[in-house]
Amino acid sequence: MQSFISCFLILHRNLSKKYQPKKKEEDENKYTWCRAFHSTLNELNDYAGQHEVIAENMTSQIIAELTRYAQEIKTERKAHFHDGRKAQQQIEANWKQLELCKRKFERDCKEADRAQQYFEKLDADINVTKADVEKARQQAQMRHQMASDSKNEYSSYLQKFNQEQNEHYYTIIPNIFQKIQAMEEKRIERMGESLKTFAEVDRQILPIIGKCLDGITQAAESIEPKNDSSQVIESYKSGFEPPGDVEFEDYGQAMKRTVSETSLSNSRSDNKVDRSSKGKSKTLWPFIKKNKGSNPEDFSHLPPEQRRKKLQSKIDDINKDIQKEMDQRDALTKMKEVYIKNPQMGDPNSVDPRLAEIGHNIEKLQAEAQKFEGWLAEVEGRMPVKSDPPRRTSALYETQNSTPPTTNNNCAQDRESPDGSYTEEPSSEVQSKVQPETAESGDEFDDADEEILPTIGTCKALYPFEGVNEGTISVTEGELLYVIEEDKGDGWTRVRRNEEEEGYVPSSYVEVFLDSNAKDVFSWRRVCLSEDS
Repeated sequence: MQSFISCFLILHRNLSKKYQPKKKEEDENKYTWCRAFHSTLNELNDYAGQHEVIAENMTSQIIAELTRYAQEIKTERKAHFHDGRKAQQQIEANWKQLELCKRKFERDCKEADRAQQYFEKLDADINVTKADVEKARQQAQMRHQMASDSKNEYSSYLQKFNQEQNEHYYTIIPNIFQKIQAMEEKRIERMGESLKTFAEVDRQILPIIGKCLDGITQAAESIEPKNDSSQVIESYKSGFEPPGDVEFEDYGQAMKRTVSETSLSNSRSDNKVDRSSKGKSKTLWPFIKKNKGSNPEDFSHLPPEQRRKKLQSKIDDINKDIQKEMDQRDALTKMKEVYIKNPQMGDPNSVDPRLAEIGHNIEKLQAEAQKFEGWLAEVEGRMPVKSDPPRRTSALYETQNSTPPTTNNNCAQDRESPDGSYTEEPSSEVQSKVQPETAESGDEFDDADEEILPTIGTCKALYPFEGVNEGTISVTEGELLYVIEEDKGDGWTRVRRNEEEEGYVPSSYVEVFLDSNAKDVFSWRRVCLSEDS
């Protein structure tokens, strides 16, 4: 019974642990059937916990008592069998002794008969002396006496053996069997009591198990197939627009035939050109088998909507890593300050290598974040405009949308993503680098009376802030802004949302990413606009 419950408990525990959601699968919790399955696992875990209670109660109330009683039964049974073997050995020994007395009596009788025959033979022989006859007579009498004694001994021992045998089979052995029978009946009774105790222990947890089963039933009833299918559609929609109508091509007139810009064939022809230049397709059509090879870093193999989600997720992960590195840097800085004030606690210079390493890591992560921000801006700039509420986009994309058309015409024809896709002019790579400064540069030349400060980096709002005081600006959590003035020690950072909105926010409310080349890019952008004018 104990082994059965142990196996049952281990099975439930293993199932519950094996199918618990992992961190990378936490996104699946938005589906009702996944939540129902996880709820079922939790209820199953509680179900197994109740069987742990059964196992513990069985161990303390049943198994321990049965183990002790089994040891007592074993000792008692051993004693009864020992008494039985002892009685059996005693009766066998008496039987052997009886057989010896019987054979002695038989032997003495034969000797007496031979001595009597020998005496009679000598007595009938006239040539034998009287002394020899007398000697033979005495020998015969002695043999007859010995036979008579053996007879009496055999008779006495036989009577004694019969009494012992009767006592053995009618008293000793039955008593031993009765003791063994009583022991077995007591053992069976105790087993019945243990089973009854087990039933009582199991009955105590039935209400809790019933609640677990009710929870599983409720989890199953909470599944919403239509909602789940809608979630799947929302998560994996491609963002492609259906192709437009195919235009009529008149082959009867001598003119250059063109293909509709919105037709399916045009998309495919573009893909052919793109494959010839890049070696891979930029469009992922439905029901097409995905390539299992290595995917590009910018997720350009995905549809626009999926690519945007992947890039945004990547940016969020990088920002988390940056925050971790900055927290480590702050902790080490405080430790260094403590070492400076209390040299006996440690050498302040011992922290410098680690601080330098963390600074390098932060710069590397910031550069990577800017790279993915550029790709994200490219995707969001190419995606079709919908009537849905505006999504949270990067600051680079907001600036790109506010750029005057004349700037794009003079500096570059088309913007290029970091992986080189959609390139039409060699100068487009430079255009993608200077794009974040376009709005501020254009406004500077549009308004000659007021000089607009150049941006020195970007920042991300960690917490919402209500700018009620004069000179402050309100921000929402997760909003991306431009930094135009770094914190000078007063705890405030000056940021800009667009050409009309700028102000101060608490430095602890934002995560700042400074750009060391911002001023050079700004100057280059000013030259481009001067040439245009």
